[in-house]
Amino acid sequence: MSEHGKKGIGVLSDAVLNKSTAFTEEEREALQLRGLLPSHIDTQETQITRVLENLRRKSNNIDRYIFLSALQRSNERLFYRTVIDFIEEVMPIIYTPTVGEACREFAHIFREPRGFYITPEDNGRIGSILQNWPEREVRVIVVTDGERILGLGDLGANGMGIPIGKLSLYVACGGIDPSVCMPVVLDVGTNNTELLNDPLYLGRNAPRLTGNPYFELVEEFVMAVQDIFPGALIQFEDFLTPNAIRLLSEYRDRVLCFNDDIQGTAAVALGGVYASTRITGIEFADLRILFLGAGSAATGIGFLMAEALREEGLSETEALRRLWFVDSSGLVVESRDDLDEHKRPYAHPHPPTGILGAIESVKPHVLIGATGSPGSFTREVLSLMARINERPLIFALSNPTSRSECTAQEAYEWTEGRAVFASGSPFGPVIYKGAEFRPGQGNNAYIFPGVGLGLICSGATRVTDEIFLAAARALARQVRPEDLDAGALYPPLKYIRDVSLSIAVAVAEVAYTQNLATLPRPEDLEGFIKEQMYEPRY
Repeated sequence: MSEHGKKGIGVLSDAVLNKSTAFTEEEREALQLRGLLPSHIDTQETQITRVLENLRRKSNNIDRYIFLSALQRSNERLFYRTVIDFIEEVMPIIYTPTVGEACREFAHIFREPRGFYITPEDNGRIGSILQNWPEREVRVIVVTDGERILGLGDLGANGMGIPIGKLSLYVACGGIDPSVCMPVVLDVGTNNTELLNDPLYLGRNAPRLTGNPYFELVEEFVMAVQDIFPGALIQFEDFLTPNAIRLLSEYRDRVLCFNDDIQGTAAVALGGVYASTRITGIEFADLRILFLGAGSAATGIGFLMAEALREEGLSETEALRRLWFVDSSGLVVESRDDLDEHKRPYAHPHPPTGILGAIESVKPHVLIGATGSPGSFTREVLSLMARINERPLIFALSNPTSRSECTAQEAYEWTEGRAVFASGSPFGPVIYKGAEFRPGQGNNAYIFPGVGLGLICSGATRVTDEIFLAAARALARQVRPEDLDAGALYPPLKYIRDVSLSIAVAVAEVAYTQNLATLPRPEDLEGFIKEQMYEPRY
């Protein structure tokens, strides 16, 4: 009998217990599986071969996404073993860029309920309904309200695809046990008329809740989590910029939480910039950095980079003067009276100008795009960066791929092969004038799984800026000389569990140093964390 007391079809219907054709003769006898399975006994490796064969015969990525989702719901260990062993092939399907299309189509490809939905009608009883979740020990919650899904905008309850995808990466990349993961959507309505007019849309068919009622609902949710799942990490994901900034400010000193769009993106970008100094030879403290886009992601990167520059010995004023931003109205400068609060620290004395004028005058070493506006790194922009720099550093971070500021091919061609390029979504190797370049993917998956693992293994109570600085430095240390030689600022995805372990150790060290940890410090911290990592084998 299984440890859960299930037998027969009950075992095969349980994604956690199911091994399908890999059950041994003894297990088939004990679990009353005789006659319910073909006679041949597979190894897990053979099953993965079958999974890949089926996956590769699909004609498009959305069908591959549906196939893998079904596998996750039927045989959890086989799903995660496949993701881990073939991460470079599978991750773009279960997350960016395919997850964007999956969110757009979420209601149309819906098979069975996954995740947890909270609506304004649950006001006053969120703590009660959280107890409907089947797992009693929840350690990581990824929550979205669906208002700013990737670069795609308001997708309402369809945004559930994001928490599901992020948590899959927590498991595959960071070794978090899937049983302690909980995807949540705050379904507060949508202002997307296409969804409101779609008879198949599964979300709340009403305009978005706003103002105090919205923030009161979030407050009730966050506080209910403290009661029902004490110590659980809350990751805010894909909230509209003003709400994202306000919620992070409200809760970062009260509960264990962070915003991945702001802080995770910042750490992965900072890690890439740290690594780039080994290619260009320019010291980090000497860099000038220009951002195209000034939303929560871009200014979050700016904030963490300012912190890193201060650690290098610069004053706050000197650090901020290294960081410049261009938004939809042009360069963020002191004389503008239309600036949101989060942009004002970066408003320097300078005549108004656009992106080309900013590059001419600021002469940045690094150009970072977080716009969601495809093609905004034009030939003129990249050629000018190449005229100013021997090795221009180009970060096109917007997701999904269709929203990237430029393609890898464009980055190399328009800089005559001299760009050091990184992107938010994956691009394949590029051949330019006989040389092969391997673009680095500045994916947040390099950061948040390791951060979550370190927080859980130390029992941390808060997430500080020092934690993300430590994560960025740990990521940069994982970039090998051969990666840099190929022009890549990040290690290959196949090493991502090693990267996550390194980051988790660095994060836990900070938690212990800052007295944020509630668990005793193991003598062998790395060995202890490694032992905690989920391994989906049978």
